[in-house]
Amino acid sequence: MSMKVIDSINASGNPVFSFEILPPLKGNDIQKIYNVVDKLREFDPQYINITSHHSEVVYQTQDDGSLRKLTTRKRPGTVAIAAAIQNKYGITAVPHIICKGFTREETEYALFDLNFLGIHNLLLLRGDAKGLEIPAKDFPLYNEHATDLQEQVNLFNQGIGLNGVHIDGIQTPFSYGMACYPEKHEEAPNMESDIYYAKEKVRNGASYLVTQMFFDNEKYYAFVDRCRAEGIEVPIVPGIKPVVLKNQLNVLPKVFRSDIPEAFAAEIRKCTTDDEVKAVGVEWCVSQCKDLMAHGVPGLHFYTFLASDSVYKVAKAIY
Repeated sequence: MSMKVIDSINASGNPVFSFEILPPLKGNDIQKIYNVVDKLREFDPQYINITSHHSEVVYQTQDDGSLRKLTTRKRPGTVAIAAAIQNKYGITAVPHIICKGFTREETEYALFDLNFLGIHNLLLLRGDAKGLEIPAKDFPLYNEHATDLQEQVNLFNQGIGLNGVHIDGIQTPFSYGMACYPEKHEEAPNMESDIYYAKEKVRNGASYLVTQMFFDNEKYYAFVDRCRAEGIEVPIVPGIKPVVLKNQLNVLPKVFRSDIPEAFAAEIRKCTTDDEVKAVGVEWCVSQCKDLMAHGVPGLHFYTFLASDSVYKVAKAIY
């Protein structure tokens, strides 16, 4: 049986190493996932997150000029990959469970499968609504917010399924973390609202929080101070990503609302090749991580998409 993430964090005297991977694109081999795990295993990851992705609606132009509506899911396999990793490597797998694009019934089936497979750690998220088209009449079939999803998991842990149906065989309740936003969630009206929801997530059972990626440590420290002042005592794990492409200077702030400090942005702007960007990204990330470690953070959680080579170099420098 896998160890709970919160127990791994609490048992370690040093910031634990963990990372997040994406399921491969539909039709691709799981070996790509294994290659990333094999590369980063030497740093003793305590857990590995596997992202989840809903189906997307796309419109295909037909020969007569009309549009045909298609539904496609580009990255299936979160549950299967979590099971494969945990069984192959003996490393705790943490599948993402999201509410956007998945009905409460689909979520319940995923929980059944994970329970059956001996996977008892989750990260609960609202998920991205991009590419979703859900008819208004179907809204009641879905959890609207991460806190609604949390309520469903809490009831499942008590042996209560949808519509109050009793569930047998829940031998190990799910332990889970949830997300937080040092620079404010894109839809939050203000920072106070974000702090309120972080507090609600913890009050209702989240054993730790992991942040959206950030590049300015002062934003993280200020956020943690505010959380502590509000009585949020659980570990707040910083989410880290090395910059690897020049266009991320504009893309990451737009998509993730992550501010890139001018000192870092100025160095990226000087780069003429992506190799130069990667070197600058690793250098910034190493100094960022060393500073975080000196401040006694509970762990460092790396987002590896397009960046597993850089994550390796950063981990090599700090662990």
